[in-house]
Amino acid sequence: QDMIVDFRGIPTMKQYAPVVLDVTHSLQQPNQSAGVTGGRPEMISTIARAGIATGADGIFIETHFDPANAKSDGANMLNLNLLEKLLTELIAIRKTINSL
Repeated sequence: QDMIVDFRGIPTMKQYAPVVLDVTHSLQQPNQSAGVTGGRPEMISTIARAGIATGADGIFIETHFDPANAKSDGANMLNLNLLEKLLTELIAIRKTINSL
């Protein structure tokens, strides 16, 4: 039930428009039980880092202070208290890539 993110498409899409990677929905696992989607939130930082490293212009990450009690998509959300650290890492990756 995993979705596959093919990072080879990012440079191709960038020929036509800026690319924003939807990190959390890339990790969504459709209809795991009774119509509720599952997810792999432990992989959010990995997918986000790879997206920035391969040239994504931006990222979309759903966050919540209590993902287990979010009204939707809680199973694939990043806990809000982890966002600042991840964004700091992504900025560092972008700066490194741009300096090459």
